[in-house]
Order: sequence, then C-alpha cells, then structure tokens
Amino acid sequence: MFELVGNVFILVGAVFLFSAGLGLLRMPDSYTRIQAGTKASTLGNMLVLIGLAFYHPDWTFRLILVIYFVLVTNPVSSHALSRAAWLIRTPMAPATMIDELADALADEAGRAAREAES
Repeated sequence: MFELVGNVFILVGAVFLFSAGLGLLRMPDSYTRIQAGTKASTLGNMLVLIGLAFYHPDWTFRLILVIYFVLVTNPVSSHALSRAAWLIRTPMAPATMIDELADALADEAGRAAREAES
C-alpha cells in the first residue's frame, strides 16, 4: 500500500517537473521562464521527495530537511535571477503590461526628491 502511495507521489512530481521543463521552452521571456521553472520544480521536487519518504521511512527526517532547503532556496534564487535580469535590462515580452519594479523605484525616487526639497 505504501509503495502505491509513494508511486503516485513520484509520478505526480515527475509530471510537475516535466511541466517546469516545458514552461522553460514555451514561455516568451526570461522572467516568465524563471517563474514557471521555479514554481513547478519546487512542487515537483517536494512531491518526489515525499514519495521517496514512503519508500524509505527511515529517511523521512533527512527528506524533510531537503524539502525545507528546496522551499527556502528556490524562491530566493529565482528572485535573485529575476532581479539581476531586470538590472541588466533584459527585455520583457511585448505582452507585458506593467513593470511593477520600475514603478516602485520611480515612486521611491519621487518621494526622495520631495523630501530633499523640503
């Protein structure tokens, strides 16, 4: 029974990992590729590791540590990659409507200018 549950988790995790790879191929720009790859691979890795925990119950604590490490590092690394891409002015897809980081920095610069005047 545990092997069946482990197989299901691993299979679903493999589907998410496949969708992460597919997202890297299909998305129009670097920012959406980073987002698609990170979100799907995080969930896929977690599901595969949970499936492994069903196969090897004595590894559960170690696998939980690995899951925690994936949950902490994947979002941080994707944020760093996206920020670096924005700083070197990597172009966005033409369909992108809003650059929220540019808007936030413009608001901050305007606020700093008003404070300097007063």
